[in-house]
Amino acid sequence: MAVPPDRAAARLRAAKQAVAGVVRGKDSVIELSLVAIIAGGHVLLEDIPGTGKTTLAATLTAVLGGDFRRIQFTSDLLPGDITGVNVLSPGGGFAFRSGPIFANLVLADEINRATPRTQSALLEAMSERRVTVDGVRHPLPDIFTVIATQNPQDFQGTFPLPESQLDRFLIRLSMGYPDREHERAILRRGRNPTPPEAVISVEEVAELAASVDEVTVHAEVEDYLLDLVEKTRTDGRLLRGVSTRGAEALYRAARALALARGRGFVIPEDIRTLAAPILGHRVIARAASGPPGAMGRHAVQEILWELTPPG
Repeated sequence: MAVPPDRAAARLRAAKQAVAGVVRGKDSVIELSLVAIIAGGHVLLEDIPGTGKTTLAATLTAVLGGDFRRIQFTSDLLPGDITGVNVLSPGGGFAFRSGPIFANLVLADEINRATPRTQSALLEAMSERRVTVDGVRHPLPDIFTVIATQNPQDFQGTFPLPESQLDRFLIRLSMGYPDREHERAILRRGRNPTPPEAVISVEEVAELAASVDEVTVHAEVEDYLLDLVEKTRTDGRLLRGVSTRGAEALYRAARALALARGRGFVIPEDIRTLAAPILGHRVIARAASGPPGAMGRHAVQEILWELTPPG
């Protein structure tokens, strides 16, 4: 059942305020994380240790309710530790014991500390909402979101996520340092803030996700999005442009952002807000200096500035 835009915005505003009570000064990151979740996508939070990535992810899961699991990724973690394994049952034969991936919200903490083999265990789950163990497919919940955190690639003991894995994340966000007054508030509060109670049930998340499909995208705005995507494929600053999956991700997220802001239609500002965090990790910049993700975001943002929005 679709939720009217004004009611959807009110629900998401309440969730945002609850998270902001714990994660100070990061309203934009909180909003875009919630948008990704109701768009049915996965969230990748990247920054140096100690900036609040895990706190944000854990607080989001507390606010949204539903089944929650946390997986601490380490170099000795195996794929079966995530997906589950078949074990010998007391009555004979084997029975499937599900892993922590079987939840509505999964926190994959420090995902790039696991080996590529273990990272790949998430690929099928994130793209197809199922896992296959010993040739048998096991469906995941209808509402299923991975919120992953990772440290920058130059940190010791990390394995870069392959491009196919990055592409499964709808959005890639960076926390950044808090400003002075918000950091003062964090220091006074102490290290273990009280987690908020759930303000949106998993059923309401499903309703909001269904409501995203009711948001209108006019042809002029579609053309603006397609102009951006096509430009990434021909621009000299990029070695590789945005795929069709990337275009679909931006289209879906723009509808979710419009809903979160109380509108039943997408405007060019929605595209401009989301382009860099959604497309930046899906392109390869020609320049070799700087972190790969940052270079991609910067190139997408420059291309966006050169396009004339409709109207």
